[in-house]
This record gives sequence, structure tokens and C-alpha cells, in this order.
Amino acid sequence: MMADSSFDVVSKYDMQEVDNAVNQTAKEINQRYDFKGVDASVKLKGETIVMKANSEERCLAVYDVLQTKLVRRGVSLKSLDVGEGEPQQSGKEYRLVGALKEGISQENAKKITKLIRDEGPKSVKTQIQGDEVRVTSKSRDDLQATIALLKGGDFDFAVSFQNYR
Repeated sequence: MMADSSFDVVSKYDMQEVDNAVNQTAKEINQRYDFKGVDASVKLKGETIVMKANSEERCLAVYDVLQTKLVRRGVSLKSLDVGEGEPQQSGKEYRLVGALKEGISQENAKKITKLIRDEGPKSVKTQIQGDEVRVTSKSRDDLQATIALLKGGDFDFAVSFQNYR
């Protein structure tokens, strides 16, 4: 009798990679000519990334550089939830705040299990465990087909896989 194989569907990011991307962004905006004299900055404060500049356009340009660095470091942009920009009281500074989000909500976990149930291999079983979804099957080929299905899925959150055994 062969034991079941399994993997976990999670929504996580590597904090070290996020930190590296923020540091690279800060370095680039300090060196680039188009950011001279606009007081542009980017900082990581706990689970949020704060981008500042003296105009909305420059702040959005900082955000664009940050997105490029995150993608290069393998961090999904769906892990970053950037709200609306806000001018400060003085009117001389514009700020964007991006919150890093991790974990799969119950509603999103149900979306994943429904997609696997409807379109995935029939031998695959799913189980919601807190903020992750455990997927099990006797066939590793079915598990790999399920991973391919989930990678092709259009979710509004980052999807990654761990504990494949």
C-alpha cells in the first residue's frame, strides 16, 4: 500500500527578498538623474513599505522601480497591497503606503478547493488548514497536474507551494 503524497498551497513571501528589493530601490533612486532634487525615498517599516516623493508622478516612479526589483527577486506583486496615494499636510510631499499581505483567507481557500474539485484530477483531495490548503493524492502525477492548474489560475493573491512530499 502506497502512502498518500501531498503539498500545501500557501500565500507567503520571503521577507529577506523584500528587504533586498527595497534596499536596491533606495540605492537606485539615490543614483538616478531623474530622481535628483525630488526628495524620493523608500523604506520598509515592519510589514509596510512607505514610498515618498515631492509629487505624485515621482512617487509612482518610485513604486515602478520597486515593482521591478520585487519581480527580479521572485516576490509576487500580489503580495503587496498599495493603497491610494496621499499628499501630506504641507502639500510638499506625496506618500504611497504598501502593505505586505500573507496567508490565504477562508474565502480564497474555498475558491482554491472549488477550482481543484471542478477542474482538477478526481483522485485529489483538499483540506483547508488555517491559512493554507493541503492537497493530497495517491498519484504524484495528479499532484503535479494540480500545481499546474493552480499556477494557471487567476487569483488576486500570491500562490506558492511548499512541503511537497
